[in-house]
Amino acid sequence: MSGFGFEVQATMRECVPTSPALGRTGIITTPHGSIRTPAFIPVGTKATVKTVLPETVAELGAQAVLANAYHLYLQPGADIVEAAGGLGAFMNWPGPTFTDSGGFQVLSLGVGFKKVLAMDTEGRNVDDVVAEGKDRLALVDDDGVTFTSHLDGSRHRFTAEVSMQVQRALGADIIFAFDECTTLMNSREYQQLAMARTLAWAHRCIAEHRHLTKVNAHRPYQALFGVVQGAQYEDLRRQAAREIGALDFDGFGIGGAIEKERMGEIVGWVSQELPDDKPRHLLGIGEPRDFFTAIESGADTFDCVSPARVARNAALYSFDGRFNVTASANRRAFEPVDPACECYTCAHYTRAYLHHAFKAKESIASTLATIHNEHFIVSLVDRIRVSIEEGDYLAFRDDFLSRYPA
Repeated sequence: MSGFGFEVQATMRECVPTSPALGRTGIITTPHGSIRTPAFIPVGTKATVKTVLPETVAELGAQAVLANAYHLYLQPGADIVEAAGGLGAFMNWPGPTFTDSGGFQVLSLGVGFKKVLAMDTEGRNVDDVVAEGKDRLALVDDDGVTFTSHLDGSRHRFTAEVSMQVQRALGADIIFAFDECTTLMNSREYQQLAMARTLAWAHRCIAEHRHLTKVNAHRPYQALFGVVQGAQYEDLRRQAAREIGALDFDGFGIGGAIEKERMGEIVGWVSQELPDDKPRHLLGIGEPRDFFTAIESGADTFDCVSPARVARNAALYSFDGRFNVTASANRRAFEPVDPACECYTCAHYTRAYLHHAFKAKESIASTLATIHNEHFIVSLVDRIRVSIEEGDYLAFRDDFLSRYPA
């Protein structure tokens, strides 16, 4: 027994006969517990969800967390995390864990764009975009990626095999195959080249994963997810999904360059081609309205740094939209962030207090805001799951979207 599995519980078509949607609910089983899907997975990039305790992340309702292989490889080092007993033990998180392959960070940080992959090319070669004033720190070839650490300038090499070795040492329950991330600025020809590399690396990831699983048979099984690329091109997305979907993966990540306005159709293309009996993780989606589109299109789990990142900048979610708590209107607002929210922050603190804490630059401001935002997103996706199972998804969706600004 591997300790990993996935079972579909209900589909939108079963619960809402008039719906053409691909959405479903399910249960992912891992060695460290189960995840009821759809589910939002908070991001703890460096083995921490910034500003909050792991215990708090559990209390706000999160079922799992995702950390980043690139960042943990550079600091403190995968060997240290392994010596601590793996990611969960290292960060005092008892539940399921994910690590992404590091491919996005290797390539995005390598061209100086941090959280995004490309900006305005200003006439430059769209397949060689680098942020203004930056040097290219990552060089891709058919074997892998050579990159310079954004921390200290040291040189490193990631290949499919290295990514698997790093993620094996980190010990997450669910890991991702190494892939080449692209941007919407890249040409169709380059997208095809990156797809071919990603497919070749997928085969190598599977081989290395099997080897590492065999020689570490005493350790809990790690599920390996393949990643589907193809940008905004339907034929490429479907081709990538068929090719990656035919391989011996435990589940799949939907990644790469996605135009937000077309997210639903792009995810739908991929979901139609991937096996129905394996989970689908949509990488980097975290805004409230997006979940409805993504879930209807067949995605099961999601991760994104956005809820915590915007919280640290005083932007808070409510059922009537996102707002900035430092606005003057909140200076004397002795009411919860959102009266309908049941998080710890809303139960004990007011908008006025958060306004004061941010203005005074007190660190508690980021903590309380992050607790609220993460709870808001986690519970929203939970409520979507329940609404599918109870057959009133369409009513819940329409009510939420009618109140939450586009």
